Amino acid sequence: MNTTRPAVTVVGSINLDLIATAERLPTSGETIGGAVLSEQPGGKGANQAAAAARLGGSARMVGAIGKDASGQRMLDALAAAGVETSDVARLPEPTGTALIVVDRDGENQIVVCPGANSHLSLDGVEFGPEETVLCQLEVGLDVVLEAARKAPGFFVLNAAPAMDLPAELLERCDLVIVNESEYALIPALAEAKLVAVTYGKDGSEMFEHGRKVAEAPSVSVAVANTVGAGDAFCAALVLALRSGLDYTRALAVANAVGADAVGDPSSQPNLAQLGHYLERTAAASGASS
Repeated sequence: MNTTRPAVTVVGSINLDLIATAERLPTSGETIGGAVLSEQPGGKGANQAAAAARLGGSARMVGAIGKDASGQRMLDALAAAGVETSDVARLPEPTGTALIVVDRDGENQIVVCPGANSHLSLDGVEFGPEETVLCQLEVGLDVVLEAARKAPGFFVLNAAPAMDLPAELLERCDLVIVNESEYALIPALAEAKLVAVTYGKDGSEMFEHGRKVAEAPSVSVAVANTVGAGDAFCAALVLALRSGLDYTRALAVANAVGADAVGDPSSQPNLAQLGHYLERTAAASGASS
């Protein structure tokens, strides 16, 4: 395995998460009392950058926040996780906010108010050939497409939230990461070069041009919060693949990281270094790294 720290640059959203934890999710028009409110750093982009840094990657964040207290708090959280933040812009718009309701089983409903995320620009941002660029779809599709055009190295798209993707973008992706519902909502992914699909408790699979080439089972864990689990999985899979692991081992490592994230109530959970998960999955499979 490659022992250098893979360089990951995340282009994406930075949000303040306002989380109401309730016994169950409300139905349409229903009010549920007795919930507990918490605030924490979030946004798919920031979550993935924080996870990459905590796993031992060299992580850089390209994003936008407001000139408000929430923005400073998000910036401080990224820096504390070890993320390089010099390419995070401070804009007049408010920092993005996600309103999240989580039930006792960790399932959630989310409404995102993008704020400054909608005004992210890549003017003056450069990407090196050794950098892996990781994007999501919580910022403008035009920004993601521009990142895909500008990035000379390995380009990864976490296609969430699901939407129709331009053919040019899909053709540029070296890897697309989605959950099973996103995979179903984006039929064009069946033709994509390489797609990783997560199935929650049923593990994950890798597809090349629609043909399954690898799979790995999930890790059983008590669920505290599913909000940041997919983001931790994305960061771990990228780092594992860029460190030289084959598809099956990389999926197994990412599943183990995602399981740790599910067991943590934070959207940006504390994670061990990638090597810890390599040893854990090697012991579980009887393989050696």
